[in-house]
Amino acid sequence: MNLITRKRGVSNLLSNLFLVIIQLISLNHSFAQTDTKEKPNFIFILTDDHRYDLLGSSGNDLVKTPHLDQLAQEGILFENAHVTSAICTPSRISILLSQFERKHSVNFNSGTSVSEEAWNESYPVVMKNNGYYTGYIGKNHAPIGDGGYQSGLMDKSFDYWYAGHGHLSFYPKDRHEIFASAQHNTQIEIMGEGVSDFFSNEYKLEGAKHFLNQRPEDQPFCLSIAFNLPHGASTTTMKMLKSDSETYKSLYRDIEIPLPVDYIAREDIKTPKLPPEILHVGDRQDIYNFVDNETDLKERMIRNMQAVTGIDMLVGNLRATLKQLDLDENTILIFTSDHGIFWGEYGLGGKALCYEICTKVPMIIHNPMSPEKAKGIVNNELVQTIDIAPTMLQYAGINIPNSYQGKPLNNMIKGNNEPIRDYLFTENLWSTHFGNPRCESVQNKQWKYIRYYKNENISSRDVIAIAKDHNINLTKLLYGNHDPQIAVYQTYIESSVNGEPPVYEELYHLKTDPKEKNNLINNPDYSRELEDMRMAWRKKINYARGEGKAKILRYTFDSKAEQGNITMPK
Repeated sequence: MNLITRKRGVSNLLSNLFLVIIQLISLNHSFAQTDTKEKPNFIFILTDDHRYDLLGSSGNDLVKTPHLDQLAQEGILFENAHVTSAICTPSRISILLSQFERKHSVNFNSGTSVSEEAWNESYPVVMKNNGYYTGYIGKNHAPIGDGGYQSGLMDKSFDYWYAGHGHLSFYPKDRHEIFASAQHNTQIEIMGEGVSDFFSNEYKLEGAKHFLNQRPEDQPFCLSIAFNLPHGASTTTMKMLKSDSETYKSLYRDIEIPLPVDYIAREDIKTPKLPPEILHVGDRQDIYNFVDNETDLKERMIRNMQAVTGIDMLVGNLRATLKQLDLDENTILIFTSDHGIFWGEYGLGGKALCYEICTKVPMIIHNPMSPEKAKGIVNNELVQTIDIAPTMLQYAGINIPNSYQGKPLNNMIKGNNEPIRDYLFTENLWSTHFGNPRCESVQNKQWKYIRYYKNENISSRDVIAIAKDHNINLTKLLYGNHDPQIAVYQTYIESSVNGEPPVYEELYHLKTDPKEKNNLINNPDYSRELEDMRMAWRKKINYARGEGKAKILRYTFDSKAEQGNITMPK
């Protein structure tokens, strides 16, 4: 072979190699485009104070929820799903950050907000930083950034924002300017306008904030829809106005409403569920006094069912929109609540305790890409709302931050019934003048162990009396935090971890006593089970606490005064 032939051979070889490289680059680019297009979309729907049993699919024969029931039939219903803290703010932050409250350290009584450093590992920010278009509609009850609700950090963290900080009421225009231009007056329908605006990509809804000119159609999205219903702060304000949908005026008013099993009116209570020195029932917020008599309770039950049916109709419209836009086969829908609530069972009203009624919530996950064998499943494994964020990230192919304490549910959603935890931990650190005790709980499928600590808080009745005597703003006195509260709350976090003994304990055999009626704590026949549960509690509370300092900021009346801003979230 002569030199010219060799040169031609080398030249041809280089040309072929160049073509191969170009093809590989093109192929890789094609794969990258396919991967981006095939990444699933997510819609996360969160209700407020929504009991597990307030859905047709969870066994309620009265409430009309056909669209959510269908979602369960085509997806998976978790019948043993629990929150980590049964109260709005810490529960919602736990969902956003996939952390127990004891780790993220933010509650109504904490005097703190979530720092920007911590917020940067929330599922919306992580997904946005990994190519997702993000939207938020409805209620935010999580103080984020320096200045909390007034910081603006959460708003601008999303590409699309149509939400109010704090409670919305049934008629959000009365409280939040952002909703002023909506055509409707009622909360669910106003949120429905936001959903339509998000998907129309035309941005005609005045008030909504857009941090991009439009949603790129080839970009996956993650939309969070957070209701302030059926929470009492909203159902209390329902007025049955002429402009209201008939759903909110007449539905369920022509049928007999049965009282909850184990209901006790206040005047009929002989033996309290918890000792009076543990739970100060007389100090609870008056918003829960509807449980004290049958008439008020039935009215509230009707309003709650009306609200849930309204939410169900929004879900139906949402699914129809997805189908119309050819998004239904690549969009994962997740539905749950931030906690449950007592309706007078054992004479109790409100939330925050570690009983099943408070911690157990409806959770439905619908993945249209799941195999047929995985559809219509009712799953009994122990799952928690902190599992939602890592589940979405795993579906999206995004690395799960080390700060997350939840576990992905993806294998379960595929139909593989593999447990992700043997024990489940819940807690309440919201112990204030409103009477609730600090408590912690650990449970497996058979047993639940609850422990309570000293409740030495001042009485809300005394606070109210002092406010009236001295002409002090009652809202600020009841709901405002000052700097010393930070120290109190941090003590709550650490004390039981460091050995504070309980003053009262409960042990329930959930398999035979799911309503937690028979406390077996002093029954010697179950001493072995009690010891096992105490050991499980020790492991779980240490895990919930995590390591290092919480990533929080000071957020009190004192800090707001220093910034020249002492307004409270509505």
